[in-house]
Amino acid sequence: MKGIVVYDTSYGNTKTIAETIAETLKESGIEVDLFDVKNVKKLNAKDYNFLVLGSPTRFGTMSFAIRGFLGKVNSEEWMNKPFTAFDTENPENMEKKEYSAAEKIAAKLRDKKMNQLLPVLKAAVFGQKGPLKEGEIERTKDYARSLAVKLKE
Repeated sequence: MKGIVVYDTSYGNTKTIAETIAETLKESGIEVDLFDVKNVKKLNAKDYNFLVLGSPTRFGTMSFAIRGFLGKVNSEEWMNKPFTAFDTENPENMEKKEYSAAEKIAAKLRDKKMNQLLPVLKAAVFGQKGPLKEGEIERTKDYARSLAVKLKE
């Protein structure tokens, strides 16, 4: 089994979450490629069994680069393949239950008939630039371990 983790980042916080997910999946015995969205030239569904996609939340939505990447996800090729989505966002937005990048990413991938394995992961970042809130790395590891279990089912 092999997956791809793709992320966009503004200040490095989303990259840290993506790296943590990829490392934890690898520790669970799952092969993973990790890419900054700007470095994904071509996405071939035949190369991957699952997709993990993440973005910082800006103004209640995903980054422009991630929105563009979603256009490259071919519905026919990726149909029924598992995915999960994550984001980084301000804790106040989370408390208010405002829109988030991860929720919008998940909706777009469900529209492409992909199979969402877990609820989205929202990692809290202090202010616009961070750092990540204490405990978010461990929470991300737990999330990735749960993902690994689901993938192996």
